[in-house]
Amino acid sequence: MEKYTLIGGKLGHSLSPQIHERLFALKGREASYDLTELTGDGLTLSIGELKKLNGFNVTIPHKLAVMNFMDELDRTAKLYGAVNCVAQKDGRLTGYNTDCDGFLRSVKELGARLSGDVLLIGCGGVGRMIAIAAALEGASLTVQVIEPDLPVAQSVKSEILTHRPDAQVDIVLADGEHKPHYDLLVNATPVGMFPNVDACPAADDLIERSDAVFDVIYNPLETQLIKKARALGKPAENGMAMLVWQAVSAHRIWNGDEYSSDEIRKIIDEVSGLI
Repeated sequence: MEKYTLIGGKLGHSLSPQIHERLFALKGREASYDLTELTGDGLTLSIGELKKLNGFNVTIPHKLAVMNFMDELDRTAKLYGAVNCVAQKDGRLTGYNTDCDGFLRSVKELGARLSGDVLLIGCGGVGRMIAIAAALEGASLTVQVIEPDLPVAQSVKSEILTHRPDAQVDIVLADGEHKPHYDLLVNATPVGMFPNVDACPAADDLIERSDAVFDVIYNPLETQLIKKARALGKPAENGMAMLVWQAVSAHRIWNGDEYSSDEIRKIIDEVSGLI
């Protein structure tokens, strides 16, 4: 039987086992997927055991530290500077980053145009990776941040320009000058996450002038941002899609498995029912 795990700090509410078990079942694979909580020096002490697995996923706080134990880094890990998926072959570990695969596929399934005008709210953590991915896809990117985060946004813009010198990246404050229209609005902040479910990261007029909305939050499944977008008849998706699609990329890496959009939509809906 193949064996996999997710390593991280506090994993009590993780949905990863349910997602991966469904993906394995679709391909008839005999495989187990569990959770491994590691804190402090736990990663260093456990790397020998991890090498015995077929692969594993990585979440906070180990996405950076685990890079030190890799025998090889995929271009995605180098690009985003973090590892969330590891494959083991003949005792050698290769690190990948599938987070943005999840974002890009979610946006594609949403039917949104990532190569157009994109408004990204927030650019820390996953927001930084989304900013890079969007710019590399050809987006004309506007990054909205609060004033204390302006230096972070400037740093992300500089990083993007090292990868794509012709990238179009503007930085604005919430009350700053916005474009009259956006093909896609993306929230990469925790605004609206449980328990502060009444908060919304975007002004109503920005939602109105955006063709589609993607919110990285999946608890609650329908944030105020998504509620407002859907009330206006706009396509909107939450972070559960991103979580599941990044797991799909892991299975492609580990075993070369591919899945249809209908199969993954069913898993997204099933796992959403567990929230």
